[in-house]
Amino acid sequence: MGLECLILTSDPALLGDMRATLGARGLSLQFRQDSESAVELASRRHLDGIVVDCDVSNGTTTLDLLRNSAANKQTLILAVVNGSVGERDAIELGADFALGKPLQHSRLNNILELAIPKMEREHRRYFRYQVDLPVRFRDSAGEPFVAGSIQNISEGGLAIKLAAPIKMKGVTIVEFDLPSVEPQLFHGKAEIVWSDSFMMGLRFLYIEKQAAVCFQSWLNSLEARIRFHESA
Repeated sequence: MGLECLILTSDPALLGDMRATLGARGLSLQFRQDSESAVELASRRHLDGIVVDCDVSNGTTTLDLLRNSAANKQTLILAVVNGSVGERDAIELGADFALGKPLQHSRLNNILELAIPKMEREHRRYFRYQVDLPVRFRDSAGEPFVAGSIQNISEGGLAIKLAAPIKMKGVTIVEFDLPSVEPQLFHGKAEIVWSDSFMMGLRFLYIEKQAAVCFQSWLNSLEARIRFHESA
């Protein structure tokens, strides 16, 4: 469950500094040297953090594209500036933090003290837990029917393996039993964001208040189980 960051730079010194500093805090790096491949990666994956070296070709344009990518609108972005692009410029383009070259390690560490807790919160929101639970939708008459089984789930949504091909779109009611000594019913509304003949991805729009409390407790137990196995 470690945090994963993307760094866009063609500067070996900056890359070395970031690898050493972030690695010491348990963060892993995805490295890209050109803007196109960085944008392509961010278009298909959620990242916990992004470091953009504004010295790369089209660096400021890329910063704006990364901030507005569907998968990373809330991702923390640190811009590294030098020369014509100032720290204020980078913040206006969407960076959460900015600092100049050469890096001041004390300032970088101060930024990380603020940034990492936010990154951890986003990581928990997007982290997909692998589970296998029957899930139900409700038809137009309000009657529940088994849609299939949950393959993975996060605070923000879930992926379902369908029991049979279903043509659905828009918003639907989702129900499933949260595992516990006394099973609790999860009841909420979700938007269907993608689907094919065998799988469906949904984003939660609303979770019933009592269900939300039990749901979060269940996710916490799944996280604790993973951390236990990682430490064993």
